[in-house]
Amino acid sequence: MDRMPPIATSSTLSATARRTPAPAWLVMLLVCAGQFLVVLDVSVVNVALPAMRSGLHLSELGLQWIVNAYVITFAGFMLLGGRAADLFGRKRIFVVGLALFTVASLAGGLAQQPWQLIAARTVQGVGAAVLSPATLTILTTSFPTGPARTRAIATWTAVGAGGGAVGGLVGGVLTEFLSWRWVLLINVPVGALVLAGAARWLSESRQGAARRLDVPGALLVTGGLGLVAYGIVQTETHGWLSAAALLPLAAGLLVVAGFIAVEARTRAPLMPLGLFRLRSVSSANAAMVLAGAAMFSMWYFLSLYMQNVLSYTPLQAGLSFLPHSLCIVLGSKAAPRLMHRLGAKPLAVGGAVISLAGMAWQSTLTADGTYLGTLLGPGILMALGAGLTATPVAAIATSGADPADQGLVSGLINTSRQMGGALGLSVLSTVAAARVAGGGGHGRVALAAGYGTAFLVGAMVLVSSIVLMLVALPRRRAGAGQG
Repeated sequence: MDRMPPIATSSTLSATARRTPAPAWLVMLLVCAGQFLVVLDVSVVNVALPAMRSGLHLSELGLQWIVNAYVITFAGFMLLGGRAADLFGRKRIFVVGLALFTVASLAGGLAQQPWQLIAARTVQGVGAAVLSPATLTILTTSFPTGPARTRAIATWTAVGAGGGAVGGLVGGVLTEFLSWRWVLLINVPVGALVLAGAARWLSESRQGAARRLDVPGALLVTGGLGLVAYGIVQTETHGWLSAAALLPLAAGLLVVAGFIAVEARTRAPLMPLGLFRLRSVSSANAAMVLAGAAMFSMWYFLSLYMQNVLSYTPLQAGLSFLPHSLCIVLGSKAAPRLMHRLGAKPLAVGGAVISLAGMAWQSTLTADGTYLGTLLGPGILMALGAGLTATPVAAIATSGADPADQGLVSGLINTSRQMGGALGLSVLSTVAAARVAGGGGHGRVALAAGYGTAFLVGAMVLVSSIVLMLVALPRRRAGAGQG
């Protein structure tokens, strides 16, 4: 006699429902929403900075830590976040990272003192570093190899670019009609919805082979970078030879040296030093650090110039960034096709030269500037060049690496760009503050001169990146090997 099928009880039905995979579009929506929040928060605060400064009585140099506290911890813990996702489960780390990010956003939006806001932005950066790598690995494990996965990754990339592009506009709208606090508080309801959806619909996955988690490495590189950035900032007030500047600088360099020593000895390093023996990896990361140091601060100084010198409202400043945002997306989208025609190295150099022209032009800022005459042209060049540069440099970095190390090398390039941006912002903010003080205070003329000097020094840093690209980057055509 045939056996009767088991009776479906409520418990077995609920278990079956839990095992039912979520629709592909829903996985895509949840993962891309998480990535959008991470990227958005790199740029969304820029337009809100003047309002934050007046609301919490921040100093001109202290203001940069609202940006750098997020960027430094994001860069320092990003590789660790990717390893954690593989080891402990992609869904679990996605949920943990998003929860940390959301709670920190709430704390930042409610901050009453500068240190509270900076501390919240620091924790936000850690949450973003844990969350962001998990978003990509969830996609690559949820979609089969082939066109479906390619479309999923392309959508993820586009959402990331869109988050950075619309950050200025979103920050302007929220600051203008609500408060600067809402550039952080807006993350709370969105984060809560994504958290609920992730807990219900995402499936768990992890890498089969267990690996150690290099927490000491992440702490050392983040602490060292933070101390160096703090020491640079102190030079404007106390001078380069003062104990207030030299002690954190020396401590930061020692901590970085400790990081290198740990990475050389640990069995599962966060940053395998052997990879840097490859010319493609070492030269591309060095070029990206310098390019990031020059280009990252563009949005920061333009936002301050628009509002502090030209008296733009936050909404006007946000709208003014739209052509810049569209151009960086256009450059990023055009780069893969141009690489096939020109080669990766010529395109990287060409993109950096375009940005250099824009930065040199932007350094001519004056107190009576106009949008069409002062901001639009150089902004388009800087943004377009930045979009054209990043993709070929990343392609060169991965061209000589073993296939098993491709993801790690891609993570290193992103880390180098963020770290370069954080150090560059510290240096350029110090340069701008010194020029403002030398110009007689905080009047519009002095501020314009300070911001213009920051762009001029940034252009000089970008020149060094271009020289390094010309001398050290290996020639490589798309789809070809390293040459």
